[in-house]
Amino acid sequence: MKVTVKMETAGRKGKQVSVIRGITHNPQVIEKLEKKLKTQLGTGGTIKGKTIEIQGDHVDRIKKILAKEGYEVD
Repeated sequence: MKVTVKMETAGRKGKQVSVIRGITHNPQVIEKLEKKLKTQLGTGGTIKGKTIEIQGDHVDRIKKILAKEGYEVD
């Protein structure tokens, strides 16, 4: 599965958020992945639909974690 990881600030009062898009799993799998990312990165985050938002600029670290999990990261 190919996912994209980008850092965004638009609509967040200038705060940096790492956004992961393209996950097509069911909500339970997405929730487990979000919890794993938050734990390993030591930060907060949320799920909006099939998009995971992690607080802060963690794009490189997220890409490494997702690659280990078997995702094709763009």
